[in-house]
Amino acid sequence: MRVDSAVQRLSDEAHFWLNGYVNKQNYRISSEANPQVYVETPLHPEKLTVWCALWAGGIIGPYFFKNDEGHNVTVNGDRYRAMVTNFCIPELNNHDVQELWFQKDGATCYTARATIDLLKDAFGDHLISRFGPVNWPPRSCD
Repeated sequence: MRVDSAVQRLSDEAHFWLNGYVNKQNYRISSEANPQVYVETPLHPEKLTVWCALWAGGIIGPYFFKNDEGHNVTVNGDRYRAMVTNFCIPELNNHDVQELWFQKDGATCYTARATIDLLKDAFGDHLISRFGPVNWPPRSCD
């Protein structure tokens, strides 16, 4: 299957720790200096989860995952579906998007039955996801 890059849309979330912590497993930082600094960090530092989407027409987002009280929260199926329903789809409706492909990896909040049903309703056969009409490729480089 060939998907024209002009219509493909990629989206994902990232975590940003509010105390400056960087998860070295996921991010690489290069520097000419090696200061050998030892910094103690809390076991579970506060973090912020941010979603955005990239498509040929620009960027949609950012969307910050927060609860009703304004506190930072992580993504689960209910929160992801609320973001798609209340933010993503209305934002897409504000743009001239034609032949859109929506792509998600196999994370549990994206592959829950209720989430897949919502995404199928919104994007039809143009959904690339585990359990979607076009299956997410195994060992894909997300």
